[in-house]
Amino acid sequence: MPPVADAIRGHQHRPSEHASEPAEEDTHRAHARVEDRIRCSKQTGFGRFPSRHFAINAAWLELSLTAIDLIAWTQTLLVDGELATAEPKRLRYRLLHAAARITRGARRVHLRIAGTWPWRHELTSAFTRLAALPRPAT
Repeated sequence: MPPVADAIRGHQHRPSEHASEPAEEDTHRAHARVEDRIRCSKQTGFGRFPSRHFAINAAWLELSLTAIDLIAWTQTLLVDGELATAEPKRLRYRLLHAAARITRGARRVHLRIAGTWPWRHELTSAFTRLAALPRPAT
């Protein structure tokens, strides 16, 4: 099937099922993943600057980019199943808004998660995986 020409912009489009090369399909999939990360980034405050002052917005941007990185690494290393592909809003609701308490005793820090919290097992396994990661070399 010949490419369909876009009369307005002069671009050529090929439907994915009629793509002539597998490399084109891979390129489209990679671009879709990038667009998905950008969409998720907008849910973390990226692009919503709180001030008219450059310095404040620069700090906001750095914190927002840090949050985006933390979400990506958390999904890659610490969670699995549905949460590994979840949107940031769902991760915040299920993991960060946990009914839990940090306690200290016997020279140790404990995270006490409420027994009725529906996602306590996912949060516990995420902390277990985090503790099992090798310490960075200093």
